[in-house]
Amino acid sequence: MTKFSDLALSPKILKAVEEAGYETPTPIQEGAIPAALEGRDVLGIAQTGTGKTASFTLPMIHMLARGRARARMPRSLVLCPTRELAAQVAENFDTYAKHVKLTKALLIGGVSFKEQDALIDRGVDVLIATPGRLLDHFERGKLLLTGVQVMVVDEADRMLDMGFIPDIERIFSLTPFTRQTLFFSATMAPEIERITNTFLSNPERVEVARQATASETIAQEVVLFKASRRDRAAKEKRAMLRAIIAREGEACTNAIVFCNRKTDVDIVAKSMQKHGLNAAPIHGDLDQSQRTRTLDSFRDKSLQFLVASDVAARGLDIPSVSHVFNYDVPSHSEDYVHRIGRTGRAGRDGKAVMISAVQDDKLLAAIEKLIDKDIPRAEAPEIAEVSEEKPRRTRSRRTKAEVDDKVEAKTPANDTPEAPAEDKPRRERGRRGGDRDRGGNKVVGMGDHMPSFIAQSFEERLAG
Repeated sequence: MTKFSDLALSPKILKAVEEAGYETPTPIQEGAIPAALEGRDVLGIAQTGTGKTASFTLPMIHMLARGRARARMPRSLVLCPTRELAAQVAENFDTYAKHVKLTKALLIGGVSFKEQDALIDRGVDVLIATPGRLLDHFERGKLLLTGVQVMVVDEADRMLDMGFIPDIERIFSLTPFTRQTLFFSATMAPEIERITNTFLSNPERVEVARQATASETIAQEVVLFKASRRDRAAKEKRAMLRAIIAREGEACTNAIVFCNRKTDVDIVAKSMQKHGLNAAPIHGDLDQSQRTRTLDSFRDKSLQFLVASDVAARGLDIPSVSHVFNYDVPSHSEDYVHRIGRTGRAGRDGKAVMISAVQDDKLLAAIEKLIDKDIPRAEAPEIAEVSEEKPRRTRSRRTKAEVDDKVEAKTPANDTPEAPAEDKPRRERGRRGGDRDRGGNKVVGMGDHMPSFIAQSFEERLAG
């Protein structure tokens, strides 16, 4: 059996790996690290949770141990699709480079440009960034990429889903042609394959599992859901989720609940909180500080349920997740594999339960075709009676007779005639200027340009 000591890594790196509690590399690490140390381009394909991050951090630390960074010219670049994944990669560098003197900078949204500029100006060996924030710094003239020796693209298929491929192509064009490129992805879409053919030079292809396969340690099941009425569907589906969680009992120590839409993430989280479950939302519209606090709470198990959009489905190292609940069937079948990959990690047992409505039949069939097996159907648990929705208040149309009766009822009993208009206090006319005509005479009600014959008729009527 191969050990890390067999991979020709420096003693300082091996010491850090041993202190982190690892002895044996995963298959993706065993295949990618030797090729990277030889200076070859690497195309790594492996499902979520197989240790792809260490596959590039360890050889990068080894290669960058010698040399010195220059101001605004990083020596290596790691591109990540989300802030959380970029922060996790930075933590991996801290863990494995603790005995090696390397500087790093993290360029993500939600952090001030000033702090990031200060780090870049001092010079960094490792630059970890999301594509958008990296290009922001470049366009402001604060960053040069001509000194990049090693470039890593992590979770490339997620980059494709999020629309980052044009940015990735531009960033590639800003780096030297002689760079070493390490490219990692869980799946290989045609667009990603085109990029690898364009920007990678004779790469070592390391594929440790069939594309988009689920771990055998994850028990999967699907609960078929049908609402009693269309207007009750959302409430009954949330009640179904709570019933499934209750059925799992103490076996559900913590769980991630995945929704397709950000609005549903907030609604489901609030519903769970309302019914006494320790839940919190996380999605792309939340502040970075709030997202970080929520993830930290979930990692230290002070938060039991993390309600998430797919921003949390890729690459996040959240250990010991007992369950994954798919509140929605994912629109893309590959996302199902990434979602349930949050549980059953590192050889642990896990469970994934998905709620599938009638309209999700085609999506469910696509998932089963992708993973090449049928997902067992579980019996739907009983749910409590859902209260009726409050009817909306509508404005009723009154008949003319009803309106006349209401006006008559509000009319004062005395028939005192109303005072003439000129006897009432009048407001200033504002920017159109004054209540008098150019001749100094009062004008009643029709502005400065009223014809004189009309004014005369009003004067006769008032005099009468």
